[in-house]
Amino acid sequence: MILPFRAAAAALLLVAAPAASLSAQSTNVAQSLKAVPLVITSHGKALRFQVEVARTSEQQEIGLMFRKTMPADHGMIFPMSPPRAVSFWMKNTWLPLDLVFIGPDGRIIRIAENAQPLSLDLIECAEPVAAVLELNGGAARKQGIAAGDLVRWQ
Repeated sequence: MILPFRAAAAALLLVAAPAASLSAQSTNVAQSLKAVPLVITSHGKALRFQVEVARTSEQQEIGLMFRKTMPADHGMIFPMSPPRAVSFWMKNTWLPLDLVFIGPDGRIIRIAENAQPLSLDLIECAEPVAAVLELNGGAARKQGIAAGDLVRWQ
């Protein structure tokens, strides 16, 4: 009976190892991200956030994966240069998120509200975007953020 248990344990380690490695990698990437102020002008009101900037492809691939909490006034921005159509998913992302798609003119094109944690469903924007902003799920609706609002960050 010990051999089957050891085989099962070894198989479990083989499956868990990549996730653990990715989790450790995401911690390293998160620690290297620069945080900047971001302002959304909505109905004449300035909404202020502190956002981490995921500039590199590695940083963008990791995003907010494996994080369990995020302060209400925080987020992550994914600059796209040049602007392009994008697809996101929530694999290994534990937080529900609002994905805010920002056009080349700095205006919000669309918002995907409350993206399902851990989902492999694609969240897409066919129009070219200059950036995608991730906020806590429900933040856009709660603060009245809508398509057409202006987004600025450093």
